[in-house]
Amino acid sequence: MEVKNIAKGNQGPTNHMRINEEIVAKEVRLIGPNGDMMGIVTPDKARQIAFQNDLDLVEISPKANPPVCKVIDYGKFMFDQTKKQKEALKHQKATAMKEVWLKPNIEEHDFSFKTKNANKFLSQGHKVKVSLRFRGREMAYTNMGRDLMVKFAEACSENGELDANPKLEGKNMLMTLSPIKNK
Repeated sequence: MEVKNIAKGNQGPTNHMRINEEIVAKEVRLIGPNGDMMGIVTPDKARQIAFQNDLDLVEISPKANPPVCKVIDYGKFMFDQTKKQKEALKHQKATAMKEVWLKPNIEEHDFSFKTKNANKFLSQGHKVKVSLRFRGREMAYTNMGRDLMVKFAEACSENGELDANPKLEGKNMLMTLSPIKNK
């Protein structure tokens, strides 16, 4: 009788399942090759059934009492698991945080350039962090900086919405804009 044990090596998903001789429980709840419940049996009997069908005995739920084992082709099972994980990753949307830096005495052309970039980022679905840096005596005019941030948020209101009002943290005033969901 040939023992199929292809669990050696790092194949497929990182969570390693016990198969064939690695199963050490005194008794297991067995699911047959056709998906039918075969009851509670010893691991030796379960391995015998698996080998008769030229398949592997795989411990699906080790924390159950008794552990649940299934008679399946382990290689095909791991391939399907990996395929499901890759498919799940395809449907995830990665959102990045883009950052735009401003100064309190910014010129009109620079301001429009920065808003254009922020609108582009927002339309692509990214969040935008707007930072306004105060240097030296500019700290006395934080209210002008707050007005500039509000003006920036209004200029980006077509593609984004304000998460929170601008707040001063040390020498920087920060606010974040999120893309509008239903656009």
